[in-house]
Amino acid sequence: MNAAELRKPVLESRPTDAAGEPMDVIFIEGLQAQTVIGIHQNELDSPQPVRIDIAAGLPRSLACRTDRIGDTIDYGELRSALVDLLATHKLQLLEALAEEMARLTLDDFGAHWVRVVLVKPAKFDDVASVGVAIERRREGRPREASVLTLIAAGMVPGRAPEKR
Repeated sequence: MNAAELRKPVLESRPTDAAGEPMDVIFIEGLQAQTVIGIHQNELDSPQPVRIDIAAGLPRSLACRTDRIGDTIDYGELRSALVDLLATHKLQLLEALAEEMARLTLDDFGAHWVRVVLVKPAKFDDVASVGVAIERRREGRPREASVLTLIAAGMVPGRAPEKR
């Protein structure tokens, strides 16, 4: 996959869930902010501009039926969380920062799939931008199915459920 394909609009790529069904995608395109990021001394003293495109997939978003914000990813809340992360992180590499953005979207916002494109638009005078694009999927069972949730539902991990 080349850089142009990674930057293409997420709606052209249509991510799918584990069963191959298309996901509903919530996205933020072109978030522009400032953050301290880099490995060279001149990058570590003051913030520089970054641009973020992030897309988060949910299988058949419940909000399509309920019309309730609590049944989907609130892109306003996601934007605020990204801005807070940019203000507080201590990472040096774009790769590590993009990974943290992906983790936040999967873990804190319940996405099942995420694509993060993180760009430094003004890094070099002769280059439009440099950056990274990553995609991640939720691993294992959904966060709601923790061991304590399973036990509370009468299910003990490692033991077959009782027939009723």
